[in-house]
Amino acid sequence: MATAGSDESGTAPVNANLAPDHIMQLGLGFWGSKALLSAIELGLFSTLAGGTLTLAELTERLGLHDRSARDFFDALVALGMLERGDDGYANTAETDLFLDRAKPSYIGGILEMANTRLYGYWGSLTEALKTGEAQNEAKGGGTDPFIALYADPDGLRGFLTAMSGISIGSAIAIANKFPWDRHTTFCDLGTAQGVVPVQLALHHPHLNGRGFDLPVVAPVFDEFVAGHGLGERVTFAGGDFFVDPLPEADVYVMGHILHDWGMDDKRLLLKRAYDALPPGGALIVYLRRAPRRTRLDDRRTEMTDPTHDGGGQPVEGGPRSGAARVSTCCPRRPGLG
Repeated sequence: MATAGSDESGTAPVNANLAPDHIMQLGLGFWGSKALLSAIELGLFSTLAGGTLTLAELTERLGLHDRSARDFFDALVALGMLERGDDGYANTAETDLFLDRAKPSYIGGILEMANTRLYGYWGSLTEALKTGEAQNEAKGGGTDPFIALYADPDGLRGFLTAMSGISIGSAIAIANKFPWDRHTTFCDLGTAQGVVPVQLALHHPHLNGRGFDLPVVAPVFDEFVAGHGLGERVTFAGGDFFVDPLPEADVYVMGHILHDWGMDDKRLLLKRAYDALPPGGALIVYLRRAPRRTRLDDRRTEMTDPTHDGGGQPVEGGPRSGAARVSTCCPRRPGLG
């Protein structure tokens, strides 16, 4: 007969202070993640940006089946993504600000990419761990993921929008904290959609800048910049930052770039930028960091933010020699280099 402090077999001791809650929460964490990603895909938060809607109204607007709609919305309430009152469902302050596609503060691009691209690839994590092979477009000798993304217009637009989503906070911080009164021109290297040049120009009317990226990015960049009425002050320059001359500027900005390359390439990119700067110029390098428990820290004992660059390495693979962790402004001084 089993006694207190043993399992039902009466042989193994049981610690009454232990519970499997954390294990189960982590193991089934994808339930909540996919609920949020599907809500973004459906445009739920953009739909509710206009105000509270009843269960019937929201179900109809999104084209959902009655069988699952209520549970879906209530799950998002429990996850802290929606609020529910007597008159229906509404966005929280955070989801209204950050997940309404109509707002410039929208960060959902990276989550849209997570839903359409990364979610499926992470399903092959076990295979990646056993084979060491990337589980993305390059799997089985396929196309390099960047080549594949840049060759697909829809995929490229989604990727560039995702980059805006993870860069908007840094862009605003750089615009507010860097001494731009000392400079008149800038160039954002690897500019993607152009969120950094746009924010710099919006905050500082005296600045003129360029976004530098592969030529295929130009239409998406130009559309985004024109949408903010900055076409005359912010322009695009096409090229490869490994081989082509960098556009002249007082300040270079390099965000979410270095993590994609090995140490030799990191050094090359930094040297090319430094050598191209005029005396008194500056190089700003930024990567996103946040205290979220979802990625290994430097000591490999705690978890931090997965959107910090390099977080997808077990599945994505690539030539990385460790994610760079830099958030600094490096001045170009005469006599150095």
